[in-house]
Amino acid sequence: MLSLIKLPRVVSINQVPKVFHEDGIISGYRHPRSSATDCILSLFQLTNETLNIWTHFLPTWYFLWKLVTVLLMQTPWQDPFTWPLVIFLLSCCLYPFMSCCAHTFSSMSARARHICFFFDYGGLSFYSLGSAIIYSAYVFPDRWINSSFHQLFVPIALVNAVICTVLSCYSRLGLPFLQYDSDTVKRFPEYQSPKFSKVLRVVAFAYPYLFDNIPLFYRLFVCVGDGCTDNDTKLLHYYHIALAFLTGFLFATHLPERLAPGSFDYIGHSHQLFHVCGILATHFQMTALEQDMAMRRAWLLAHSTPITFSNTVGVALLIMVVNLFVIALYSLPLLQTPRSTKASVKRH
Repeated sequence: MLSLIKLPRVVSINQVPKVFHEDGIISGYRHPRSSATDCILSLFQLTNETLNIWTHFLPTWYFLWKLVTVLLMQTPWQDPFTWPLVIFLLSCCLYPFMSCCAHTFSSMSARARHICFFFDYGGLSFYSLGSAIIYSAYVFPDRWINSSFHQLFVPIALVNAVICTVLSCYSRLGLPFLQYDSDTVKRFPEYQSPKFSKVLRVVAFAYPYLFDNIPLFYRLFVCVGDGCTDNDTKLLHYYHIALAFLTGFLFATHLPERLAPGSFDYIGHSHQLFHVCGILATHFQMTALEQDMAMRRAWLLAHSTPITFSNTVGVALLIMVVNLFVIALYSLPLLQTPRSTKASVKRH
């Protein structure tokens, strides 16, 4: 069937504007003025984005299956103790789905690329808060339960999630309230200083993760004696942490393609490996959290702060609203940019 359809052409790095360039990737780029149809058809041809898309599209269905299973088997509408798990699984569905959509449609134009990745960042921000909500409910070591830090943990994580969205969006465009023209485009952080832009993005994603995992790091690496909640989930948590740090390393270093530009354009570049490691980390995280939830349920129900709408579903809805506002704040000036300022494309 696909043989009867003309697939969109693939171009090299010197045929796309600078905003589309990826470190160490020389060929396999989609045309930067692709139509939505071209973007979807490109899923079925080998480009430098194809595996980026599929490595997040397929796991979205896996996490969705897990979410539906929890909804059907554990009846969360009757059991508030399961609400943090539902929110976390929803965030696990959302962030890979936003990512695969961003990678799919980011080649429609330079402005579309920015807006697509704004939504991608919003999904990661929501995931960071979802992790904080479930960590607060099931992961805190016994001796920290009901401490001041425990009480403030989710509110601080909410602030961190907002900072994550704002800082990652800022890393692409700078201030959000300017009317952009062709001269302003050249002052975008990503255009003017791509390395600094990358550092901002790494900080935006790493800081919420490190904060969310403070109770887990303490429980696994610092705590000694009674109240440390030493149980059979330890090995799964180790797997999750190791894969999470490998994920960050791949995102920050652009290895292996930086060592051999052009050799990993289609298969094996860092962003594909970053996606795979990130999904595996989330899988082990989810498995460990489900076990913590089951093993600690009776003790937590008797001793921990009650799980309520406001500290679970309410805060999740709030970050969704705030993220949409931030994304709109950054997107609207782009949508108002005159067509003539769109990035030009060299044609050969």
